[in-house]
Amino acid sequence: MTDRARTASASPFEKAFGFSRAIRTGNRILVSGTGPIEPDGSSTPGDATAQAWRCFAIIEAAVEELGGSLADIVRTRMFVTDAADGDAIGAVHGEIFGDVRPAATIVVVAALLRPEWKVEIEVEAEIGC
Repeated sequence: MTDRARTASASPFEKAFGFSRAIRTGNRILVSGTGPIEPDGSSTPGDATAQAWRCFAIIEAAVEELGGSLADIVRTRMFVTDAADGDAIGAVHGEIFGDVRPAATIVVVAALLRPEWKVEIEVEAEIGC
């Protein structure tokens, strides 16, 4: 694969801000920061755990659409607005990636794009490595 392949999600920000949910170039898939957005464009209600599951569901769909799988993910970055949510979000990460064990970072930030978001996640995948 020499050309770039792109995928989109239900995020209203992709078109407005001019970015793709994910892009594949060669064996690399880069997934943009992914907030907990429902198919209708609303934010996922609930706590950090529910929001993390939603983010990873969007990420998984994007990676699979571009020919990869969760097992191909080599790096995750999780941005959280409250350090107290770190364990809950980390537990979701552990359930999904317990055997994959990508390099991972959790960063506490002052805020995310929507005030109700508790987490935003981005990943990188390498297919066939």
